[in-house]
Amino acid sequence: MDKEVKLMEKDVFCRIVNGEIPCYKLYEDDDVLAFLDISQVTKGHALVISKKHYDNFLSTPKEIMHKVMDVAQRIGQVEISLMGAKGVNILSNCYEEAGQSVIHFHVHVIPRYGKKEGISIEMKDNSEGLNLPMIASEIHNRL
Repeated sequence: MDKEVKLMEKDVFCRIVNGEIPCYKLYEDDDVLAFLDISQVTKGHALVISKKHYDNFLSTPKEIMHKVMDVAQRIGQVEISLMGAKGVNILSNCYEEAGQSVIHFHVHVIPRYGKKEGISIEMKDNSEGLNLPMIASEIHNRL
């Protein structure tokens, strides 16, 4: 058995796609599956995944990534209009260092009802001493 097949056998999201593990399904088509996260950070916390296995956002073909993000957007819109959320976080972690715990492309849709919930995303300014023009140029030149 090759490495990818072994990885997929252990991947909880592939097992959900294959019907081996149940989920609270919100949406499904040929390429995308959305369901409630079993660990609700806030009421309605959803996961939107590619049905085919890709490790993360960075390795997913654009067509599939766009379909996943379209469904995530639609779920966020419903959570604000129907469930009374005041905002929504839509995020995808790439690699363990960034907090990815399941190696399968997925997007979290986390409705926000108030500031004191089970999630905090804080961005501190660490730009002191950085050469922003040089960093921008390096990234720009590789795009």
